[in-house]
Amino acid sequence: MKRKTAKEILTDSFQELAAEKSIDKITIQEIVDNCGYSPATFYRHFKDKYDLIAWEHTRAIAKIVDKTVADDYQWKQTLYDGARLYNENKEYLVNLLQHTSGHDSFMQYMTEINCAALEKYILSVKGDQKLTHDEMMYVKLYCYGLVGLACEWMLGQIDATLEEIAEVYERSIPEPLKKYLL
Repeated sequence: MKRKTAKEILTDSFQELAAEKSIDKITIQEIVDNCGYSPATFYRHFKDKYDLIAWEHTRAIAKIVDKTVADDYQWKQTLYDGARLYNENKEYLVNLLQHTSGHDSFMQYMTEINCAALEKYILSVKGDQKLTHDEMMYVKLYCYGLVGLACEWMLGQIDATLEEIAEVYERSIPEPLKKYLL
């Protein structure tokens, strides 16, 4: 039986609190009190609550992208799983978007995390040590679009089903990246 790490317990505690109140109102003391840890334990693992948020989002995206190494797991499924992750965590993510130190800061985190995950995946397919300058620009362009669309969708600014969002993600893959992703 796998036991949760301190990071996972702290993240669970934070998410429990985020289900009840605005993220910008949650303190480190509340996070640690909620799970029985000390502030020192929190700071051993995270520099602040935004670092915790980034760690959790990175971990969630990595779980999805790591599945792509399986021979029968298509990039289309990765896109669908990403959209499903956003849909399943919609309330929490909307709280992040609306109640962090700025809408743009969380979007920036999400974009950086998605760019790193996509770059890692393409490198595994491509077998090179580095993407070309042009490939990296396409990765960034694609990720900015994915994140922007996902945020608008979660905030209710776009009326679409999970399947429709995943389909748009797939159809919008830049031509130079399709050979790695499709």
